[in-house]
Amino acid sequence: MLPPLKTLPIFEAVARLNSFSLAALELNVSQSAISHQIRLLENHLGESLFHRQGRRLELTKEGKYYLDSISHSLAQIEDATNRMKGQQKTQIRLAVYSSFAVYWLIPRLPDLKHLYPHLELCIEMSHSTPELSDRTADFFITVDTEKRGFKFEPFYVEELFAVCSVPFYDMIKSKLGVTTDHELSEALKESPDLLAQFPLITSYSIYDRHIEDWKRWFANMNLPLPEQIQFHRFSHLMLAYEAAKHSLGIALVNDYMMNEKNDETPLIKLPCRAYRTNVRFNLAYKESRRNEDAISQLNQWLTQEARTLPKHGAH
Repeated sequence: MLPPLKTLPIFEAVARLNSFSLAALELNVSQSAISHQIRLLENHLGESLFHRQGRRLELTKEGKYYLDSISHSLAQIEDATNRMKGQQKTQIRLAVYSSFAVYWLIPRLPDLKHLYPHLELCIEMSHSTPELSDRTADFFITVDTEKRGFKFEPFYVEELFAVCSVPFYDMIKSKLGVTTDHELSEALKESPDLLAQFPLITSYSIYDRHIEDWKRWFANMNLPLPEQIQFHRFSHLMLAYEAAKHSLGIALVNDYMMNEKNDETPLIKLPCRAYRTNVRFNLAYKESRRNEDAISQLNQWLTQEARTLPKHGAH
């Protein structure tokens, strides 16, 4: 038996906004009306859909399952209605890692706007892997590789590069007694552990612990992590990038962060081997939504732009 249909968009709004009051504002009804409709739906289903703890509101396990199950149907109804009215759905939410959004995606958004002027992109920035769900976003750049009902397309394979600011680069050459980039390259090729003489910047977010990024970088050179290194510790890759930009030391950053539009990056790659993490990023969206205009347009554009990302062979 179908539930009271009026309750479904109200449930979706409350779950998406995580708030009865915000859902009431969005739908232009009273908060008591929202509460009443949610009670009707819960009574019909015989399940509690939300945990209510004071002002905090979150979906129950049953609520998450139900939202995942009905979200696409609601989106299809909305899309079919808009098409019947001659309106094209142009809004789409893209969930993407924060560093990828700031350093790679945002500099390219003017090109997207020029190509698809009616596409309204909302970026949902995440510090960790976003949950693949309609309540999170419509389209994802993710390291996840599979989930039932989702289509995954290869996008990018990650490498970490040792980088620093231009003034810090010049200081390295001076301290090592070299004058040219070629001389520095030869010195680091012969002795990569020369970098241990300088402050190194480590970020927690890559391996969920500090120093592990540099430990693996040195291991990739068949070297143990040198002792007595001065480390500057940061929680996130974006902070490490900014610290390097301000000449605090040498950081390991994703190569896509060095792939800014028009070479505007203020950092320089040191002439030494990169470390391939083998983390693979994918484009992901629901298979059943692949023919939606907004999904198709964003997928086509991202696939095209992916050609500007570094292509890596095996080390």
